[in-house]
Amino acid sequence: MSSQVRPSPVLLARMFFGLQAIAGTGWWVAVFLSGDVRRLTLGAWSPLLLVGPDLALFAGASGIAAFRMSKTAAVTATAWTVLVTVALGVYALVSRLAGWGAVLMVIASLGSVAATATIWHGYLPTRWFFVGPFRFRVAAAASGQRHLFRSVTQLIVFWTTFFLVIPVVLRTVEYRLRLEWPALNGALWNLVGACGFALGSALGLWSCVTMALVGHGTPLPAHTARELVAAGPYRFVRNPMALAGAVQTVAVGVWIGSWMVVIVGSAGAVVWNEIIRPVEEADLLERFGESYAQYALRVRCWLPTLRS
Repeated sequence: MSSQVRPSPVLLARMFFGLQAIAGTGWWVAVFLSGDVRRLTLGAWSPLLLVGPDLALFAGASGIAAFRMSKTAAVTATAWTVLVTVALGVYALVSRLAGWGAVLMVIASLGSVAATATIWHGYLPTRWFFVGPFRFRVAAAASGQRHLFRSVTQLIVFWTTFFLVIPVVLRTVEYRLRLEWPALNGALWNLVGACGFALGSALGLWSCVTMALVGHGTPLPAHTARELVAAGPYRFVRNPMALAGAVQTVAVGVWIGSWMVVIVGSAGAVVWNEIIRPVEEADLLERFGESYAQYALRVRCWLPTLRS
């Protein structure tokens, strides 16, 4: 079996800055050629006041970071991008203008921060994610009921945060930026979203109970399972909690008619797969050795593995 060669993190970071330099320059050309582009991305802001600094600090610094791998240029481009993002975001939320500009700048800021961290360290420092309640620690010995109580408590907190608070905030942002997508407001989509959320919630609850009673731990890394779990939904998917969370988030977006929630849910699944999953699986391999290695060969991560 041939191994797939992936581009190095630094190369990907430089490619991002290169594309950002090209996109930033092209956007300014579009701003001066199209009143619609200017209105949708800048609102009432004067392009004449911004074009010089932005071409130098956004497009120019991004280009230098890409071609010379300059840490200073990367930091400069990122600092300017974040500053403009905050200013344009506040302006867009208050005035209800330039909504698409605010969205594009948020994407540029997130990408710039990640690319700068990668260029600075030589890799994306994903260990920053694993602090506090997300630091890997094996759960202390306790009864199954104790693990179950702790797991359900965690589930309530996470579900309230990610499936209620954040979707409401994103839906409000859509409204303030005038970026609603009416096609998602139909009764059929509401029903599809509600059914999808119910299915995802059932999978998440089943996984939570299995993790507590069979694994003697909780879904949070701070109280991770003491035993390798290959029962319940874990017979079919390696991390049904992640699958359930992705399904639930996307379903909530469809349910309430928010394309932003759908995008965030989908992006969250990618982030989990690329950043969290490798560290989590490395921890499992270190603790359970060959048992986990054989389990990972038998059971896929996202697509259910059906047995006869």
